[in-house]
Amino acid sequence: MRLLAFLFSVLLLAGPASAAESSDWSGSESGRVRLISSVAATGSAASLRLGLHFQLAPGWKIYWRSPGDAGYPPRLDWAGSANLGAPVIQWPAPHRFVLAGLQNHGYMGEVVLPLDAPLTVPGQPVAARLAVEFLACAQVCVPQKAELSLDLPAGPAEPSAFAHDIGRFSALVPGDGSRHGLTVEAAEALGAGEASVLRLSLASTEPLTAPDIFVEADEVAGFGEPRVTLSPDKRHAVLNSPVTPGTVLKPLAGALLRITVTDGLRSLDAMVTPVPATASPSTESGLLAMMAVALLGGLILNLMPCVLPVLSIKVLGVLSHGGGERGHVRASFLASAAGIIASFLALAALAIAVKQAGQAVGWGIQFQQPGFLVTMVVLLALFAANLWGVFEISLPTWLMTGGGGNHHTVLGHFLSGAFATLLATPCSAPFLGTAIGFALARGPEEITAIFAALGVGMASPFLAVAAWPDAALRLPKPGRWMITVRKLLGLALAATGIWLLTVLAAQTGLFAALVSGGAVTAAIAIMAVKHRLPASSRSAVGACVVALAGLALAAPFHGDGGQASASGGTIPWVAFDRAALTRLTGEGKVVFVDVTADWCITCKVNKAAVVERGEVARRLGLPQTVAMKADWTKPDETISRYLASFGRYGIPFNAVYGPAAPDGLALSELLSESEVLAALDKAAGP
Repeated sequence: MRLLAFLFSVLLLAGPASAAESSDWSGSESGRVRLISSVAATGSAASLRLGLHFQLAPGWKIYWRSPGDAGYPPRLDWAGSANLGAPVIQWPAPHRFVLAGLQNHGYMGEVVLPLDAPLTVPGQPVAARLAVEFLACAQVCVPQKAELSLDLPAGPAEPSAFAHDIGRFSALVPGDGSRHGLTVEAAEALGAGEASVLRLSLASTEPLTAPDIFVEADEVAGFGEPRVTLSPDKRHAVLNSPVTPGTVLKPLAGALLRITVTDGLRSLDAMVTPVPATASPSTESGLLAMMAVALLGGLILNLMPCVLPVLSIKVLGVLSHGGGERGHVRASFLASAAGIIASFLALAALAIAVKQAGQAVGWGIQFQQPGFLVTMVVLLALFAANLWGVFEISLPTWLMTGGGGNHHTVLGHFLSGAFATLLATPCSAPFLGTAIGFALARGPEEITAIFAALGVGMASPFLAVAAWPDAALRLPKPGRWMITVRKLLGLALAATGIWLLTVLAAQTGLFAALVSGGAVTAAIAIMAVKHRLPASSRSAVGACVVALAGLALAAPFHGDGGQASASGGTIPWVAFDRAALTRLTGEGKVVFVDVTADWCITCKVNKAAVVERGEVARRLGLPQTVAMKADWTKPDETISRYLASFGRYGIPFNAVYGPAAPDGLALSELLSESEVLAALDKAAGP
């Protein structure tokens, strides 16, 4: 009894922990916070271990140094402190939580953020003054601010009553993984763009339970919750963390990323540089299947309206083969096939370069460039003038395969294939969008393989004739009737040029397009009357034609920027606003998104045949339906990333949103009335 009485008296004399070891609590509805010290006095060390101690109310959370999709971490201001340098925060491993559909990283319940605080003069008293701002979230997020004061006297650095609390959370600060038996075996980058995935291979000396990964790479992309695959013995795991749509700034491969891996109370902090992922057997089989799809899509591309006018050059070449030689036929068709395949490979190289630069890439994006459009107009005009007999180009003998004009040369046949490819890109064939989307969402090898397959598919009719040249030799022999055919085919090329001028007008303004078109027309007219001019003035014709071509090429770069094409019709189109989709569907509305462009022929076919007629047009005009147009005539990064979020990299593209389809229902490239109406009904829900 005397011993118990003695111990009781000692406890009474000891009382609570010294107020010098902690600040007062600062509280609110979210909980409370204070500043604590691991020692009772400053001692002789050059630094102190402090702690920012949070006790959060049930359901409330604060954020880690990398907060995730929203929020911000605690912000510390030490102004007014004496004998104290700027403390460095040590962050315990975070937890993942979802708030309003957003992935967030932070803490709940109780947490101490250890602080390593250097002393200006070791051994002297310290006056710590801290203004801390933090965001506390439950169902709502509330910004908080606390003013905290802590004074530590000089004297022996005995452990304080809070040393254990600070030490407990210091043990949760991730290290290199060796203490917890965790090792990163590999970091790989899968896919590309919005389809990028960080694949992390993890090894553990103890069985894993629920591994998670937090990726910090603000200059690369944001990352979502990983998909975890555990080995049978649970000592190895593969974590696939996808990028957050709309956050990709540059490719993952070769980028420096900071990762934090957690598994219960174990954790790991490391810097990794992902390498391109090696293909698995399933990936290889998927690539082979998609190459078959690309072959079929390239074959059907020959029937698209964008390609037919340019193929008129080839038609003329076919007709010229009637009664010709087998070797001449084979060489010309092989040259055309080579032009097609080479152009697809050039487009693949361009796509790879754009992706490696971290930019959004799409199918047909060259039609967003005025320089490309006016160059094509000039070249098409020259081809048309050549077919009309305005001029003939004599090339060196080593390029000739059978005499005649430009269309009889190997180079001419090669160029006809190249032009057909370039003008094919605003068109879409069945299966084409699937193959392009597969390629552009992956690495350089897949892009090259898919684009090569597209080229072989489109070139297959030419390759077939090259293999069996007798088919072309059985055509009627050339004669005067071919003059009429040449003129008609020249008109087809001229019509293609006029269409390109309308696209140019939408981008640079009507005046610039008229100047370019007028300059090209004047140049052709001058060449047409050259033979009637006096011999002394003919030498100036070449210089005049070159000057007019230069004017045509320069005019678009001095335009007024053009105007968005008018929507017209009975449908009340509104401009695309990705952020408004959630709000509109939350209001119970159905949203029809149409990604289109003035250069997209298939888009115009979809509108004329399905969207702007009949029951579809009536439904899109109802008050509870919003028709949203995303005009991709000019480059638009927002639209590019929106397409990539669906794994699409070309147009036409249409999607329907509604209360029953908040994430959107992607439609086929070639629309049908039944498909659109069914999607509208499904998105609206019961």
